Amino acid sequence: MSAIAQASSRVLVPATAVLPYRPESAARARRLVRGKLVDWELEGLIDDAQLIVSELVGNAVRTGCLTHMTVRIRRVTAGIVRISVRDGSRTMPVLIAAGVDEECHRGLALIHRLTRGQWGVTADEFGKTVHADLRVPAG
Repeated sequence: MSAIAQASSRVLVPATAVLPYRPESAARARRLVRGKLVDWELEGLIDDAQLIVSELVGNAVRTGCLTHMTVRIRRVTAGIVRISVRDGSRTMPVLIAAGVDEECHRGLALIHRLTRGQWGVTADEFGKTVHADLRVPAG
């Protein structure tokens, strides 16, 4: 296989981790995201991607579910990286305008801003998946 073909196939391989509902899972999720972005040579997305996955994992931890969550990073297209977290709660996230003095309710607003509104949620029989899409810089 040529070096170009190897690089192309590597780009298409997603990374997934099954994590417990514990605060320290955010650090494991950040390492997963960072490692895949380095592998894909997209270091410029690392800070935003790590912030996004931390918020999504933090939200999943607060659901109180007792089994596990699934964190995934994949290339949807050449120009889009999707970070998703599946949890066992069917409670849908809500984008709330937090007041100036509030310490909570800023996570989804931050994700909304970093993704330029390209995030969403899909319910399933046993929970939901929240995803956030980052654009790959041109060039």
